[in-house]
Amino acid sequence: MSSIAIDNKRTLRQDLWWLEPMLVVLGLGCFGLYSTWAALQNGDYYAAPYLSPFYSPCLAINCEHVSVPLFGTWYNWSPAILILWIPGGFRLTCYYYRKAYYRSFFWSPPACAVRDAASSYSGETRFPFILQNIHRYFFWASLPILAFLWWDALIAFNFGGSFGMGLGTLVLIANATLLSLYSFSCHSCRHLCGGGLNSFKTAAGRHKVWGIVTKLNEKHMQIAWVSLVWVGLTDVYVRLLATGVIQDLRFF
Repeated sequence: MSSIAIDNKRTLRQDLWWLEPMLVVLGLGCFGLYSTWAALQNGDYYAAPYLSPFYSPCLAINCEHVSVPLFGTWYNWSPAILILWIPGGFRLTCYYYRKAYYRSFFWSPPACAVRDAASSYSGETRFPFILQNIHRYFFWASLPILAFLWWDALIAFNFGGSFGMGLGTLVLIANATLLSLYSFSCHSCRHLCGGGLNSFKTAAGRHKVWGIVTKLNEKHMQIAWVSLVWVGLTDVYVRLLATGVIQDLRFF
């Protein structure tokens, strides 16, 4: 029986209400385990000209592909540790992901019309959940990461000084695109564009931008999952190339 089983003491619902939280636990759990493992490998993250997004930008001098050598050698630590806390913190504090893991991991609540697992509720007014309020700052910190990911996508056209394109080029472009859509569809970006205005009458430009971001925000959940899966698959693709398991498909 599933660990998220129907409990008549909590609800009289007879539908498969537990299926969604179970899938979220499996999805986020698998990604968390894989990304942690990949970040600690400290290798097989670069297959010229492709750099894994888990290691971008690579900030240590001993990186296989140095984006910005701001730090010394990190022989005993993976250079991914220097950067992954930013996109990781951005995801962890995301409004959608809060809803997803609060319901699935903490059962707060696990589903509509299903009783909370906890007997009391403090929301995000106490430590550590009060730290969720720094989400807007993680949004700003994630923008330079996006710039580097787009730079990596452009570099992926450079094959030893010659212009070309491989399957990995398309993988990195898709990854940068999806992560950009995830960032710019977030609630913090929407609020930044127009959420603080009392009237759009004198801010037609901001209203137009706010309208575009609002349309993206309506698909934020779907974009969040697709971008999460794709960034993991991008690392897998680069890792398989780096270890020689597969060969990159070159178009020209």
